[in-house]
Amino acid sequence: MSGTDLPGTGTPVPDAPVPDARVPDAPVPAGDYAAARIAGGLVFTAGMTPRAGGGVIAAGVLGAGLTVEDAVPLAALAAGRAVEAAREAARSAGLRLESAVSMTVHLAVVPGFTEHSRVADGASARVRALLAGPPPARTAVGVAALPSGAPVEVTLVLSTEEEEEEEEAPPPPAPAAR
Repeated sequence: MSGTDLPGTGTPVPDAPVPDARVPDAPVPAGDYAAARIAGGLVFTAGMTPRAGGGVIAAGVLGAGLTVEDAVPLAALAAGRAVEAAREAARSAGLRLESAVSMTVHLAVVPGFTEHSRVADGASARVRALLAGPPPARTAVGVAALPSGAPVEVTLVLSTEEEEEEEEAPPPPAPAAR
């Protein structure tokens, strides 16, 4: 996705952010729900839309003015926000993310739209750039509309592992007796 801009922003989508890269505009729930929750060693995220500066950066419906090429970087942004929400939840619990297990990509589409996987590949690429491990199992679903008019929404389930504690340096040797 090198050189690809987020539609309407002129902001490039990075190819492979460093594993601890922070996503601007950390996810904040827009209602009475958590951005992410941990249960049974897994982190479950809420659906994340492509937001920056507090709002959806592009609204629309695939096949009705919004193209697959427009939507791929939006899916990447939404996926990055989901990873960030999961990372924050894991960090708060003394855990770190291991890998993405499952991803659901909802797309606002016109009837007859069939390019779901091409758009969802943008989300998959972003998750793989941010996390180690194999690609997640993935579902891409077309819907009539999404919150705030967003064209894409990404939900993740991620595995965690205990945060590795830094080993303390051994104390300096005691001075020799004289």
